[in-house]
Amino acid sequence: MKLQARKGYCGWLGHVWLLLGMLLIAVPLSARTALIYIANRSGDSVNVIDPKTDRVVQMIEGIELPHGVDFSPDGSRVYISGEGENALYFVDQKSGKIINKVADSGDPQTIAVTKDGRRVFVGIKTIHDDQGALDVIDTTSLERVKTIDMHGPLHDIYLTPDGKYVVAGSESGKFFKVVDVQTEQIVWEVKFDREVRSMAIESGPDGSTRRIFVNLGQLHGFAVVDFATRKEVARIPLPQEPSGYHVSPRSSGNETHGIGVAPDGKTLWVNSKDAKGVFVYSLPDLKLLGHARTGWLPQWITFTPDSKKVYVSNLMDNAVSVIDAETLKMVAQIPLGQDPEDSATLVLP
Repeated sequence: MKLQARKGYCGWLGHVWLLLGMLLIAVPLSARTALIYIANRSGDSVNVIDPKTDRVVQMIEGIELPHGVDFSPDGSRVYISGEGENALYFVDQKSGKIINKVADSGDPQTIAVTKDGRRVFVGIKTIHDDQGALDVIDTTSLERVKTIDMHGPLHDIYLTPDGKYVVAGSESGKFFKVVDVQTEQIVWEVKFDREVRSMAIESGPDGSTRRIFVNLGQLHGFAVVDFATRKEVARIPLPQEPSGYHVSPRSSGNETHGIGVAPDGKTLWVNSKDAKGVFVYSLPDLKLLGHARTGWLPQWITFTPDSKKVYVSNLMDNAVSVIDAETLKMVAQIPLGQDPEDSATLVLP
């Protein structure tokens, strides 16, 4: 009887350990709710980072001079613009393999995918006579169905959070133009006295676009544009300290490249090359909260979906810095490829 009881106990205990083992294996997989993508602009690869472990878990290769990164709404496809062949690449998310590509009208920069996934807008720097454009790619037919003349080279483009508009900025043109997604027509623009670089978009309480924050050339700070009135309403200088780290001619005139609104809408993060880090402001009042140290020449910013971690690509370090959003401390620095710049977060279904 004792032996049978012992066998029964051991059998029950074995089942428990087996179940616990299955849970331990399953938890990391089920807990993976997002992936961080960072394009190595001077190479031919895109690094994919698991924010749970802060390790590179995939490498997308074969795209010469990758620039912009975005995703299909269901997360099955990754879209990457490649300057080497002037093309938009379609990549299978799970395998990381290129499955197709569509020729662009010129030198492609950043990209934006519509909410329904039917269109990919591609900012084009140059097509002819230093004129830029906005290419419209159909994701079903795999064709470029339209090229919108923007009367100036484009660099950074963004989809507004409500999905209604694409905001397209021009450095040498010193403007951003707003394009209606449904009509694919320019509806209005804002002109500046300086080059327009990266931007971030804030939503209002009802989900509509409230403000656009704009990095400008030769400005250690950012401009604030009210979306409703279509006017610049403020220009916010960044703190002068810490300073002394902006030593590279590669970023001359590009004092603050990289700006982002956290997914929870509570903070604005603004890179500073001179401060070797990122300044944080509360929203909507734009009160300075602090500074987080990153690496040399911080470029682009992306976040985990819960807004708890911030990823800043550093051009000179060939790495990405991981910032704890609560403590404003760098918790990791992940080595990447050559000249990491544009980044994006894929929220997995």
